[in-house]
Amino acid sequence: MNALPNAGLRQVISADQIQKRVRELGRQISDDYRGRTVVALGILENSFLFMADLVRSVDVPVTCAFIKPIYKQSKQGESPLLEILFSHELAIAGKHVLLVEGLVHSGVTSEFLMSDLRGRGAASVKLVTLLDRQSARRVQLQPDYFGFWWMMRISAAMGWQCGADGAESAVCGSNDVNRVPMNSVGKACFSGP
Repeated sequence: MNALPNAGLRQVISADQIQKRVRELGRQISDDYRGRTVVALGILENSFLFMADLVRSVDVPVTCAFIKPIYKQSKQGESPLLEILFSHELAIAGKHVLLVEGLVHSGVTSEFLMSDLRGRGAASVKLVTLLDRQSARRVQLQPDYFGFWWMMRISAAMGWQCGADGAESAVCGSNDVNRVPMNSVGKACFSGP
């Protein structure tokens, strides 16, 4: 494990592991969408680095767009109500939408957005995430594609690391060194102290 600069975090998924898994996801998505154009819809802010890498790995036509949900807590009667608001400017009727998240945590936002997009006439709606934290789910949701199962507390970060050769690469880190993320087949992403 390497320390991430200026973040107080320790690297738990290396840039090489992330890039390898993103390429695998890109191949899988390309196979599933062969002959079709995909609308990659990134949820800001946690998706944009992952989405940038992912769309470069996809070998089918892709249109990129972003949405930023706004959360509003209000009271309806005695119980609090969470409202999720976002712009409906994007015309998605009849299109194949790939919702892109960096981390799926409770699943509430993803489920809401997927349902809304289907209701607006999307031909299909699938979900891809780099990190899938199933243990925090509040709704029944399974991403169609995921990079790694994330079993740590939410204090994680994906960012850029500049190597000795000057090349930038994505890294994922956490300050919870007692838990490790798992890849898609349930293997730990690092070993050692």
